[in-house]
Amino acid sequence: MKISFYTLGCKVNQNETGALEQLFCANGFTLAAPGEAADVYVVNSCTVTAGGDKKSRQWLRRAKREHPEAVTVLTGCYPQAFADEAAGIAEADVVTGAKARGRILDDVLRFLQTRERIVDIAPHEKGEAFEELPMERFEGHTRAFLKIEDGCDRRCAYCVIPRARGPVRSRAEESILKELAVLAKAGYAEAVLSGINLSSYGKDTGTSLGELVQRASAVEGLRRIRLGSLEPDLMTDAEIARLACVGELCPQFHLSLQSGCTAVLRRMRRVYTADEYRAVVKKLRDAIPRAQFTTDIIVGFPGETDEEFEETVRFVREIGFLKVHVFSFSRREGTPAYDMPDQVDEHVKAQRSRRLQAEADAVRAEVIAAMEGGDVEILLETQIAHGVFTGYTKEYVPVRIRALGHRTGDVVNAVLGAFDGERCEAKLAE
Repeated sequence: MKISFYTLGCKVNQNETGALEQLFCANGFTLAAPGEAADVYVVNSCTVTAGGDKKSRQWLRRAKREHPEAVTVLTGCYPQAFADEAAGIAEADVVTGAKARGRILDDVLRFLQTRERIVDIAPHEKGEAFEELPMERFEGHTRAFLKIEDGCDRRCAYCVIPRARGPVRSRAEESILKELAVLAKAGYAEAVLSGINLSSYGKDTGTSLGELVQRASAVEGLRRIRLGSLEPDLMTDAEIARLACVGELCPQFHLSLQSGCTAVLRRMRRVYTADEYRAVVKKLRDAIPRAQFTTDIIVGFPGETDEEFEETVRFVREIGFLKVHVFSFSRREGTPAYDMPDQVDEHVKAQRSRRLQAEADAVRAEVIAAMEGGDVEILLETQIAHGVFTGYTKEYVPVRIRALGHRTGDVVNAVLGAFDGERCEAKLAE
C-alpha cells in the first residue's frame, strides 16, 4: 500500500515523520512519490500558530476530497493540544496525538480492517518516559537528525507547546550514542541534535547537553555536531565551557530570543532580560570565536508599543544575527496571552514583521560579507550541476561550490567568496 506524509512545524516533527515513514515501510507500506496517489495520507501537525492548525485541516479536506477511499490520519501537536476540536474534524479517519507515536501503525491497520473511525489521543502524564523512535536513514538529507529530548516545563504566556508535548523527557545517552555510531558508519558526517526544549536535556536524568555533546564527539566518523534551538538562561558558564572544548561542534547557536525588549519579555513570561541574553552571546563569542547566532522573534505581542518594537530592531542590529525567523504573534486559546489586554492590530503586526525581517536580512548580509575570504569547512548537500554543489559551512552559511571529484555528503575545506543574497560562492582550498 502507498502512504503519503505531510509535515508541518519544527525539526522534531520532521524527525518524527521520518521515523514514522520507516516504521510503515518496515511493515509493508511504500512511500508515494510526489504527485502519486496514496492509500493512506498522514498529516503530522504543528499547533504553534492558528495558521498551522488551519493548514492541517485544509490538507486533510483536500486529501479526502480528491481520494475519498483513502485513509486520512491527523497526528501530532494539534490533536494533542486541542483534542476535542481535532476529534471533530470529520475528514480525519484516524486521529492521534504527539504521544505514543508508535501506535499510529496499529490504528491505521485496524481502520483498514473495520473502517470504523478511531480517535486515539493518549494524555501526557507526569514521569512518562521518552518514546524511542530510532532512525537509520534520512532520505534526501546528508545530515542526520536525532530527537534527544521531548517536552517543556516552562509556561511562556504565548505558548501552547507544553500542553501538546508534556513534561521534559530525555532520551537515554547510551541510546543516542549507539544511534550516532550507526549513522556515522552509514556515512553521515553531521548530526543535528534536536528537542522541544533541547537545553533541558538531562534535567530528568542527572546529566546535561554539554556532557552529551562531549561524549558524542568521540563517535568514530562523526565530524560535525549541530544543536537545535537553545534557551539562553540555560547556557550556563559550565555548559559553555563544555561545548567550547568540542572541536566537532558547529559554532552556530540558535539562541531563542522572542523579543529584544525586556518589558515585552516580562509580559511573555520569559525568564531572562535583554541584558542577560546579551551577556550569554558575549560569553559564547569569547569561548568560541567563530560563533554565529540565529534566533526567533515574535512581533505584535499584546501591549507591544512602537518604542518597544524599535528596541527589538536595535537589538537585532547590535547582536548581529546570522539569521532571524520573524513571526507575528498568534493568539492560542488556553494561553495567558490569549486574553491579555492591548492586543495589537493585525495590520500593525504585518507591518512590523516586514520591517523587522528586512532589517534582519540586511544584518545577515553584513555578517556574511564580513566572513568573505575566510577559511571554511563545507558539507556538500545537493548536486545542482556536474561537480557543482550547494551546502553549508559549520557556521550555517549557505554556499555554492565547484568540487569536482567529490559527492554529496563529503566535507571539504574551502575559501568563502561573495554573498549574492541567497548563497556565497566558495572555492576549494589549495
